[in-house]
This record gives sequence, C-alpha cells and structure tokens, in this order.
Amino acid sequence: MRFNAFSPTRQNRNAVDATDFLRRNDHLAALLPAVQRMARLQQDCAKVLPTAFGFCDIISFEAGQLVLSTPNTSVAAKLKQQLPKLQEALAAKGWQIDNIRLKVQMMKAMSAPPPERRQLVIPEVGVDSFAQLSETLEPTKQNAALIAALKNLVAHRR
Repeated sequence: MRFNAFSPTRQNRNAVDATDFLRRNDHLAALLPAVQRMARLQQDCAKVLPTAFGFCDIISFEAGQLVLSTPNTSVAAKLKQQLPKLQEALAAKGWQIDNIRLKVQMMKAMSAPPPERRQLVIPEVGVDSFAQLSETLEPTKQNAALIAALKNLVAHRR
C-alpha cells in the first residue's frame, strides 16, 4: 500500500481529504494511526534528502525494514549512495530502521495534453508588405527561393 497522498510534494488538500475519508469510515478509521505514522516517516525522509527523495515514496515499513520505491534505476543509484545518511538521520529522529531497501517501480507516465496549436495571424498590412517585397526583390538566383516563399505566403493569407 502506497501513501502518496502524504508526500510533501503533493498538495496538502489531498492529505486532508484522505484523512477525512478514513475518519468517517469505522472500518478504515483503525488504519488512520498507521497512515499518519507513514506520513510522518515520508516527511522526515524528505527533510533529510529533499532533492533525492522528491521522486520516491515509502512502500512499507515493517520490522525495522524500510522499503522505498524509486521511478528508475538512475534515481535508485543516486539514492543508494545516501542511504547511510538517511538511516542515521532517521535514527536520530527516533525511527528504528535496521535496513533500507530500494525497489524500482516504473510509474505510468502521465500524459500531457498536446500543446494548443495557434494559428499565425498576419494583419492585412503585413500581407501587403510581403506582397510588395516579393515584387521589389531583385530576381536573382539567390533570391528565387525567397521570392517563391513570399508569394506562397501571400497566396495562403489572401
């Protein structure tokens, strides 16, 4: 079970919504202390390693073994170098952690909507200026492609 709603990088509103939901349900209310404990652990980890831990989440914490998820092997390799520092800092805050394991979990990529295509609008004065330029340019071999492009532009805009 992942406790992503309590990640410090997430909006606080998600955490409030989740805890309110747990409080309202009698069966799930028993989970609230465990969820709050995991949220505190997630926050403590993020305070110790703010940049490295930004992409990670706690998967489980049982019997002194902390299991963290990482999105890829690159983040796992960087985080692995800092595990002794993390374990020492968490021990200083009162967490009894004997071992920290990393687990690479490929997350489903969030698909961003395609960027909005804007239609280029050239004012009529600009189109007239491009038409005039295409007529006044010297018809040399070097200017031939430019003249053709200008005439094409004017034809499409009128």
